[in-house]
Amino acid sequence: MDETFDAVGEALCCAAVIRLGGAAQVLTERSGLFDRYSVIMVGVRSIAAFLDGRELDDDLVASAFAESWSLDARYPAQRVGHAFVKGWASLVFGTMVLTKPKQQDIVAAQTLDFASKAAAAWPSAIGIDAFDSLAHFEPACRQEAEDRLVKDGLPALWKLAAVRSRQYRQAAEQLVG
Repeated sequence: MDETFDAVGEALCCAAVIRLGGAAQVLTERSGLFDRYSVIMVGVRSIAAFLDGRELDDDLVASAFAESWSLDARYPAQRVGHAFVKGWASLVFGTMVLTKPKQQDIVAAQTLDFASKAAAAWPSAIGIDAFDSLAHFEPACRQEAEDRLVKDGLPALWKLAAVRSRQYRQAAEQLVG
């Protein structure tokens, strides 16, 4: 791995993919694209495992990269949540690119902006904790993830991402009914 690899940034991006992936899972299931979502998440889990000290599976990451590249084009534009899925796919794409820093000029902060853009594109109000929109919820989640990573490490970050993913999934289930 290149010495310019930013493990903290990559971990925060993976956590964001997992977190927002809760909603993306529901939306892709409803649109017949769950198999593509699954390929993406396998690649994300490979990066997470790498960050936990295991070997990175470049083939899984490459497959996830390819699926993220085309997911927004495959997700029907007229279907609810299209802008969110497009933003999530961009977040995934950036996260995959971060594993190869010499190949692209992108940093984790730019990639995390895709999470904010996806959340801002959410088409309805939500009721998560004291938040009424994903645009307000996501920055709080991002800060919480940064704090948790610094204080408690990667295992705590992955647990938090899973909890927030369920909340995103619930918002999507309410959206699609």
